[in-house]
Amino acid sequence: MNDQSDNLIEIRNLNYSRGQRQIFKNLNITIAKGQVTAIMGPSGTGKTTLLRLITRELNPDSGTILVEGIDIAKLSQKDLYKLRKRMGMLFQNGALLTDISVFENVAFPLREHTRLPNRLIRHIVLTKLHAVGLRGAADMMPSELSGGMARRVALARAMVMDPAILIYDEPFVGLDPISMGVIVRLVRKMNDALGISSILVSHDVQEIATVADCSYLISDGKVAASGSPDELSNTRSDLVRQFMHGMADGPVAFHYSAPNYAEQLLGRDAE
Repeated sequence: MNDQSDNLIEIRNLNYSRGQRQIFKNLNITIAKGQVTAIMGPSGTGKTTLLRLITRELNPDSGTILVEGIDIAKLSQKDLYKLRKRMGMLFQNGALLTDISVFENVAFPLREHTRLPNRLIRHIVLTKLHAVGLRGAADMMPSELSGGMARRVALARAMVMDPAILIYDEPFVGLDPISMGVIVRLVRKMNDALGISSILVSHDVQEIATVADCSYLISDGKVAASGSPDELSNTRSDLVRQFMHGMADGPVAFHYSAPNYAEQLLGRDAE
């Protein structure tokens, strides 16, 4: 981690705001090659926003994001497009195309970005579907899939181009325990078997503990803590303990900042 060549992504002094609300304040994160790195935090802390900054869907107000040593803010559109081809994305809701089959959903990136013959595309797609246990569902439509199956198809599509970086945005949301266990195992298996690097955004502490090599907990626009899941679980920080153990009381308030309740409901003259 101290060797710069081992770093996949370096985020330095990142600042980003939406209107008057500052999302990140001098944020610093280092993501190592070959590992599963988790980005955690309470709802509304900007976890998905951070992914959009890493892929340059958004531009920071200030600060630097280096991907394999390259400042992505300085890339031309052509070079940025080329970089994004090396990234696979598992969207929060799967984002399958509803009017085409499972096979064609997984084949879509290959048809869009390559000129491979149909025979080779068929071989690659079936291989990726087999890896997620759904080769038998190739001819099904997305509407026929369960939530867990749809997420696994989306994972097959995310890795069909053999990306160097796999990005997961809340991959465990809405899954039953069996489907969740399958996805957790696949995240770890794909990372190790393919020799890639994974970035996983989630607030599911137990699942993160079984799959992540390193975790960052973001709060109030900064890194509140980082380390292995065990290190975070054993921290003395009240904020980290509240999040990791699901405690109702602590530094993170349940209510979003708002005007006085009585005044807002009844008017300023309410007693």
